[in-house]
Amino acid sequence: MKAPISWLREYVEIALHPEELSDKLTMSGTEVSGLEASGGWDNIVVGEVVAIAPHPNADRLTLATVDLGGERLTSVCGAPNVDIGQKVPFAHSGAQLIDPESGELVRLKKAKIRGVASAGMICSERELGISDRHEGIMVLPPDAPPGTPLNEYLGDTTLDLYITPNRPDLLSIIGIAREVAALTGKAINIPDTRYAESGESIGGKASVEIRDPDLCPRYCATLITDAKVGPSPPWLEQRLLACGMRPINNIVDVTNYVMLEHGQPLHAFDFEKISEKRIIVRRARNESIITLDGMVRDLSSDMLVIADGQRPVAIAGVMGGAGSEVTEATTAVLIESANFNPASIRRTSIKFKLGSEASLRFEKGLSAELPLQALRRATQMMAELSGGKIARGIIDVYPGKREVKPISLTTKQVARILGIKIAREKVAKVLGSLGFQCESVSPGELSVAVPYWRTDVRLAEDLVEEIARIIGYDDLPTTLPSGALPRYKPDPMRALIEKVSNILVGCGMQEVITYSLTSLAMLRKVTPQPAPLKVANPITTEQECLRTTLRPGLLQTLSANEKHENNSIRLFEVGKVYLPREGDLPDERHVLSGVLCGTRLDQSWHGESERLDFFDAKGVLEILMERLGVAPRFEPSEDKTFSPGFRATIVVGGESVGTLGELHPRVAERCDISSLPVYLFEIDLERLLPARI
Repeated sequence: MKAPISWLREYVEIALHPEELSDKLTMSGTEVSGLEASGGWDNIVVGEVVAIAPHPNADRLTLATVDLGGERLTSVCGAPNVDIGQKVPFAHSGAQLIDPESGELVRLKKAKIRGVASAGMICSERELGISDRHEGIMVLPPDAPPGTPLNEYLGDTTLDLYITPNRPDLLSIIGIAREVAALTGKAINIPDTRYAESGESIGGKASVEIRDPDLCPRYCATLITDAKVGPSPPWLEQRLLACGMRPINNIVDVTNYVMLEHGQPLHAFDFEKISEKRIIVRRARNESIITLDGMVRDLSSDMLVIADGQRPVAIAGVMGGAGSEVTEATTAVLIESANFNPASIRRTSIKFKLGSEASLRFEKGLSAELPLQALRRATQMMAELSGGKIARGIIDVYPGKREVKPISLTTKQVARILGIKIAREKVAKVLGSLGFQCESVSPGELSVAVPYWRTDVRLAEDLVEEIARIIGYDDLPTTLPSGALPRYKPDPMRALIEKVSNILVGCGMQEVITYSLTSLAMLRKVTPQPAPLKVANPITTEQECLRTTLRPGLLQTLSANEKHENNSIRLFEVGKVYLPREGDLPDERHVLSGVLCGTRLDQSWHGESERLDFFDAKGVLEILMERLGVAPRFEPSEDKTFSPGFRATIVVGGESVGTLGELHPRVAERCDISSLPVYLFEIDLERLLPARI
């Protein structure tokens, strides 16, 4: 997020040097990653054109006399838009300018043009490096004082901020101004958004219907008629450029300006291109749209679109459609300001690879109270800059309105978390400077109403964090822990896992670690256990549920090793499995599992080695149990994962603790394993632990 300091000064008084301001913001949690100084216009000053005469030797050139605050100089000018009374940037000889043809910096020299000496040059925006415009000279605002260095008049410093995902309110100039006001103790001045309405009621000319309120909690719209589309004034263009946005026209530029100012994306439709004069917010119907970039986009039913009576006219929150684009011929503009589901916008944006300033903000989760504020501001500015008339009323469809409950905060909570006592009055003052409304409940308790723009604040702990940020983390005293250190309590399970791992490594086995997430299809291949717990939002279908056994990961690892022609494989894993429990969290259990296959010895010139058999696997378990001080019994098993005649239940102290067997060929085939036989064991360490103790 880029924030010109001159723009911030419109909302809050800033007396700090840019470096000091940057440090204050960074230390409060709003990181300023850089400062960008614009300008560098040495030997260029503000001038006023006081006279114009034709060039004696050229029809297309004029002689412009420019007042530089006491000194008057004549410049040969070829721009068609030069006029008496204009305030312009005037470059003396020696100034460095951009050559419009080559784009390189050149130093201006005194010269004669068609026999007439030119004492300097009236500059275009392109020559100053402000924009790509070179059709005519740059015209400064009427209040620009002649003789003032251009660096002083137009120069600015822009803060380049890194905004964390939980603070979408800081993706706006006003949001950053609120932070500055709280940190410096100054008042915040929000721009007045009142305007005069005229003409017919908007309700009689347009309508809005939200068919999917889960994806669009609110949609607001206003209508401007008799508008004239054209270039934006220089001050607006310069602010957009300073924030990294390209000026287009006065209608589109206002939507971008207000988005940067308030943090709420907006969109402007050519109202005459809206079929049936109605807006329908709905899921797409497997249709297509040509977006503003000229691309044909195929829309799926999980995407939200803005449609008129016949077709989609915009991909909600991502990009508008070419069919309703504002052009120079537009005279009626419908302004959209809406709130969209962040997950929906993110999915659509990723699918189309269409990241934009608008989608970036919607993805963070904006307040549903913000659209109306931004819409009023955009309507006011658009009517002023286009000369249009504002239809009476605002369309505001708000089916998803929610009441936000206040948060209770006590001074004891603040002291417990921060380690210092802060008076209730100071707590209220700090929070009040950030826009929170505090009401006293008791001598040590406040009821705090969260402002609509702070969607990240939900708990008392969030409020304490705000207090710490504004007071300053550096001002919080450092307190060393007091009292006796807690005595170490050994964890029997951890000790058992460590010993089991050491014993199995001593038996020639290798430990592996596999993912706790697996696919339902893989689980069904290797175990008859009941359905596992599914992940609500899996990364892939290969990681859609929590494992109920270690078998899937081990057998997949064995298959991968087999493909690398590893002829003797002995693997084990100690990890958690997650068994579903109705109406409760899953039962997390520590389990040991191992697989063996291939030859007893590695390949060598001595000859081929015998293949591992059931008794090799059983022998590994007997060594393990003996060293753990446990006497196991191996009883017949009915586990269908194993081959009949080569499967056993491991019993310790009369209780089944695990299984051992030769993997059934059908199971091995499902797991893409060809090196048969494969022997697998699995032991529930939670059941083994009491027997060992």
